[in-house]
Amino acid sequence: MSFKLKNTKKKVETTYKTIYIKEELVKQIEKIAKDNNTSFNNVIISMIEECLKK
Repeated sequence: MSFKLKNTKKKVETTYKTIYIKEELVKQIEKIAKDNNTSFNNVIISMIEECLKK
């Protein structure tokens, strides 16, 4: 895994958005979440933040 999962203990202000993801990607993300004992959402947010780093 080339990104670091976020620490979920420090909560920040959030908003709700809906996205559509291919079923195969969902399965892969769910496996990452399960393997790292974290949530699907945390994996997605960690991936996005890593991709947006400058």
